[in-house]
Amino acid sequence: MAEASFAFFLLFLLPVALLALLFFLVRPRPVKIPIKNRHVFITGGSSGIGLALAHRAAAEGARVSILARSPGKLEEARNAIRLATGIDVAVFAADVRDFDAVKRAVDEAGPVDVLLLNHGVFYALELEKMELSEVKFTMDVNLMGTLNLIKAALPAMKNRKDPLPASIALVSSQAGQVGIYGYVAYSASKFGLRGLAEALQQEVVADNIHVSLIFPPDTDTPGLAEENKRKPELTKIIASSSGSMKAEEVAQKALDGIKCGNFTVSCNFEGIALSLATAGLSPQRSFLMAFAEVVAAGILRIVALCMQWSWYGSIEKYHSQRKSKCFTKRYIYEGIGKSSLIFSWCNLHLSNNLLILIKFYIYLLVPIVKN
Repeated sequence: MAEASFAFFLLFLLPVALLALLFFLVRPRPVKIPIKNRHVFITGGSSGIGLALAHRAAAEGARVSILARSPGKLEEARNAIRLATGIDVAVFAADVRDFDAVKRAVDEAGPVDVLLLNHGVFYALELEKMELSEVKFTMDVNLMGTLNLIKAALPAMKNRKDPLPASIALVSSQAGQVGIYGYVAYSASKFGLRGLAEALQQEVVADNIHVSLIFPPDTDTPGLAEENKRKPELTKIIASSSGSMKAEEVAQKALDGIKCGNFTVSCNFEGIALSLATAGLSPQRSFLMAFAEVVAAGILRIVALCMQWSWYGSIEKYHSQRKSKCFTKRYIYEGIGKSSLIFSWCNLHLSNNLLILIKFYIYLLVPIVKN
């Protein structure tokens, strides 16, 4: 009888008690952010994810403004959105590194309800091979540009008369959750957005402004095609395990997450697993997602260690073969010899089986949570 009672406690009462505790603990509290008939201001809105976001927001009835550097591309984007949705959007040409230009654009556009910061630049190259000007440009656009936009828009957002909640959404990257070979400058700028978002949420929550941090994977855009031309061989090997998404798919996931008030917005299964594994001290509005973070933390750490084992194994073998002057691309991609076959088999089966188990847990524990 005692054993049956203990089993009942472990299988039923303990999870229920944990859910109740997490429901009490999660902060900030859940919130819904409507976008219909509200002003959505999107940076980097002339192409890629930004253009897809503008299309989606306009289709859902938002008043859309887009900002980018190229007046020509902005006009093309406006015409494309008008043709697809019948809605005219406002366009503003400015460099996000120029605070004065950004401030003029934001003031002209009017008070913002949803500030969606999608701009960004990318260099896939080892730090040693990068020009210092490229590193600085990456930081200035991805991090300082974001701060410029927030600084320019925040006063009017705080003083808005609309009682509905507002949103500031930052488009980061899965490279802003985990560092990857060849992404030194880019990852540094995107990791910086996380610290910015976490601190900013504490500063603006009293004004009913809610921050979202979006982590898209590689996305099929002109920028990705250009990036792949310079991408180091090891970067291709390590990053090949994560698939790409279409810009329209990312835009839909991002807007859904913003409207749900999610702090962390993931776009695919790998993104959900990364967000669970790197939750740390980030805010969490959903007690169900908090439950998944707590329950899956241990097994996800094992998966993370397997991934690091795989990545560092690839790096060691790559450099070892280069030094011995026997390097071939086939070795890296397919493996040569008994040791690499064992490594590849262990990496494939161990990692995949653990990922399948995690996927089962996620779908079992949080079937109603949308990311």
